[in-house]
Amino acid sequence: MKAWQVAREWSIDGLELVERPAPEPRAGEVAVRMRAASLNYRDLLTVQGRGGAYKLPLIPFSDGAGDVIAVGDGVTRVSVGDRVCPMFFQSWFDGRPSAANRRLALGGTRPGVLQEVMVLNAEGVTRIPRHLSFVEAATLPCAGLTAWRALFEEARLRPGETVLVQGTGGVSIFALQFAKLAGATVIVTSSSDDKLERAKALGADHTINYRSVPEWGKAAADWAGGGVDHVVEVGGKDTFGQSIEAARVGGTILVIGVLSGFAQEIAIPSLFSKNLHVIGLSVGSRKMFEAMASAIERSGIKPVIDRTFDFGAVPEALRLMERGGHFGKIAIGFPQA
Repeated sequence: MKAWQVAREWSIDGLELVERPAPEPRAGEVAVRMRAASLNYRDLLTVQGRGGAYKLPLIPFSDGAGDVIAVGDGVTRVSVGDRVCPMFFQSWFDGRPSAANRRLALGGTRPGVLQEVMVLNAEGVTRIPRHLSFVEAATLPCAGLTAWRALFEEARLRPGETVLVQGTGGVSIFALQFAKLAGATVIVTSSSDDKLERAKALGADHTINYRSVPEWGKAAADWAGGGVDHVVEVGGKDTFGQSIEAARVGGTILVIGVLSGFAQEIAIPSLFSKNLHVIGLSVGSRKMFEAMASAIERSGIKPVIDRTFDFGAVPEALRLMERGGHFGKIAIGFPQA
């Protein structure tokens, strides 16, 4: 089977397409023929050597979808032919996050999905919504689930509340779709008027171009009549101060990204004077994924995919992620056996 691995150095140019023996499942395991993958900013950081202290060689990428082609002894959760996603965290099945249940992460502490056949613990895969293609389903394990957990597990979003979504990348577009599904009012920011028009077509109630409106946090707060209930914070260094400005007294800032950098001075008096809830989060549990998948299936939501690359063009897909010109998700289609 073919697999991509970061082999010689931590960089996009360090990726190599290699041949490996196809693995066989043991007791309690399943073999999944991967059909698609999708990119997250975390994958780019990992390939560049900025995503953690991992050893070479490493098969990257956490998110994918495929079909079960073999099961080991004792497996009852899934059967041959089931369409599944591997879970980002292979040991977080339920409950709140802990160091133990977040220890096994695909594309990091465990080999990632850029391989034609994966062997996984049967507890670490879950069926995908029936109406989605493999490419669409491959966007769910990280971006979809992070947005779902942020809004429904952490923010406890209610109909009529206001959500501010930063940008139009994968997590942000899922947050827009899920928030509208819940009956919320959504504000979207971007530097592109074209992308803002596309966000409106997906249901955004108000949009702000942060290039032409540098004080977009205040603009969002004014439009919402005194502040927004929840901010989906993906920018990091360059956006966190504006997120504080945008949030209402008692509001929630859901910190899930570092697109503009890792470090920022925080105006601590603003945090306690506004009584803000600042929650950092990364992905979610299998139980959360199952709840999300059920809601997606019932509602008919379709993930927004900017572009799908062939399996042999993974470096080009990463460079598109690096340029940041995408709307929604970037995906990889695998060779069909």
